[in-house]
Amino acid sequence: MNTLLLSVLTMLISNEYPMNELNNTQQEHAVQTTTNPVEVGVVDWGRDIDSALIESEELGRPLFVLFQEVPGCAGCQQFGQTVLTNPLLVEAIEDEFIPVLIHNNKPGQDQRTLERFNEPAWNYQVVRFLDHHSRDLIPRKDKVWTTAELTHRMVVALQAAKRPVPRYLQALAQEHDTDNHETVTLAMHCFWTGEYELGAIDGVITTEAGWLDGSEVTKVVFDSTVISLEELTTKASAAQCADKVYTDSDPASNSTLSYRRSQERDQKKQIQNWAGLKSISTLTEMQRTKINALWPTSRDQAYQWLSPRQRRALAYANAAANQNPAKDPATDQDH
Repeated sequence: MNTLLLSVLTMLISNEYPMNELNNTQQEHAVQTTTNPVEVGVVDWGRDIDSALIESEELGRPLFVLFQEVPGCAGCQQFGQTVLTNPLLVEAIEDEFIPVLIHNNKPGQDQRTLERFNEPAWNYQVVRFLDHHSRDLIPRKDKVWTTAELTHRMVVALQAAKRPVPRYLQALAQEHDTDNHETVTLAMHCFWTGEYELGAIDGVITTEAGWLDGSEVTKVVFDSTVISLEELTTKASAAQCADKVYTDSDPASNSTLSYRRSQERDQKKQIQNWAGLKSISTLTEMQRTKINALWPTSRDQAYQWLSPRQRRALAYANAAANQNPAKDPATDQDH
């Protein structure tokens, strides 16, 4: 990248995301979240529900209210350590909602809030989604303990509030909803092409380059509520990526035992050399799959799969590495 172009890029990034200001925000967030009780994860929680209701009316964002036992049992701790530390889920809680934490085992203001919302004391964690009138946007539900269940309810709550649902949150919910996932392995002349062609198909969750019965294959995990196996194989055939189809449910075509994942340098070939993207540790496998498939032909669409914080991190990584993101990840598709 020439000096002038780099200067312009740096200036644009600095104007939108001032480096000192961003670092201070990150440092403050780190201080806040590292002092959180283990039961509540790393979310930057508010503790005053009335202030949160006022903020909700001003910003138009619904409340994400966690009623949690602190200190809590092993299940409460696991919820905090696993679900409420997922970086994309935390980003969505903080940026799409007004997060509020209520201890369900403490006297004073916490106890008064429990009584106000008819919440039991010393209960497992419960998340409720409220509008600025304190009304539930979706029905209250107990035993929502996994990332899949919580992200699904976050999506539904935003829809009920008539708020846009970020693509990264929709993808996170879909990626964790493994009950609807199915797997098919497709043989073709080139698994680099397979990941590129198949990853962009709506309903495909992840792709992986591998070997099966001596052939290059792409293993595809897909959402059966979005696309059927028949529809997927039809689209794969049209892209010349289905010379043979292996499914777990068909004994005649199942050669699972001989499947071998290809080496890392063969995975996601379209973005293999993009150092800036690789530096984003919060990327999910679905995001990598979609960006790998979309980047060569539609960079705007590829960027849409990233969260705002990931885009910001990528902008800094590209600038810091003195890279041109328009050229860095380009890779030939043929062996």
